[in-house]
Amino acid sequence: MNYIVLDMEWNQPWPGSPSSKKVLPVHIRGEIIQIGAVRVTEEQMVTDEFQVMVRPKYFRRLNRRVSKLTGIKESRLRDEGIPFPEAMEQFRAWCGEDIVFLTWGFDDIGILRENLQLFGIEDGWTEKWYNAQMIFNAQTDGSSSQKALKTAMELFHIEQTRPTHDALGDAYHTALICAMLDLKRGAREYDEAVKEHENGFHGAELPGCISRKVFYDYADKRAALGAMSGAENQCPICGRQMLGSRWFAQPGHRYMDLATCPEHGKFLIRVRLSDQPDGTVRVSRLTYEATSEAASAYARRAEKADPQEQRSPHRRHRRLPAEDRKD
Repeated sequence: MNYIVLDMEWNQPWPGSPSSKKVLPVHIRGEIIQIGAVRVTEEQMVTDEFQVMVRPKYFRRLNRRVSKLTGIKESRLRDEGIPFPEAMEQFRAWCGEDIVFLTWGFDDIGILRENLQLFGIEDGWTEKWYNAQMIFNAQTDGSSSQKALKTAMELFHIEQTRPTHDALGDAYHTALICAMLDLKRGAREYDEAVKEHENGFHGAELPGCISRKVFYDYADKRAALGAMSGAENQCPICGRQMLGSRWFAQPGHRYMDLATCPEHGKFLIRVRLSDQPDGTVRVSRLTYEATSEAASAYARRAEKADPQEQRSPHRRHRRLPAEDRKD
């Protein structure tokens, strides 16, 4: 058995462009333009490499942001790129049999399967797969945050010797990290790591976290935040309903609020909202002590907002974040 450490680059149409309006037989988030892979043996030895440029068929005009990030130009795709089916034939032959894919993140395998389906190519050979980030986290700081590849390299004292945002370069650096992990143990413990990730407890908890809980089946974001401000906004000590102040939005569908219990004082609430397959919303909720680092972050954010509120006193009533005020 071999591990195939995979990384890819893909092109996405510019919003509003003719390519973005194309109706494809299969929905894809991006069309693959570069594939890089490195083989790691069962004994965790980094061995041979694979790379191929892919000439896009549907999104032929290269998104300038993709070009800037990867350094890939349309001229290179025209000169070096081959059609996707041919690239897959070469890649599968190189991979061989009895393989397990490792990627740094959740996206690459999904993008690969979408492209395979678009071209009518069987995708069962991609079934065995792990996100190496989850294994890395479980065997280092125990968090479920999505670490940057550079961060993991620094932790393992791996020197960068290949270009970044290059499929083969990123695959090679990922392979070096994977070779330093206990991959067999990581595979055994993988389901639990993913469960923690899906529950939304992303990132190492800041000091002062005293409770965490997951809530399910809210109709939308408004209902979810409303519940977190209302019936579910309970004091972690006595269970009484607390009074919230104001939600502040953070990256990654996260929000924070400072709540007050009449008896036990203030607590910082951090939530993360996740869309479920059935259309409902799940909430992962963390509660922190008022003296925690997280609460200090809330205070700094609130301080920045105060001058604007003072200039517009008629807007002081409680409101949901702007992105949730859609109706």
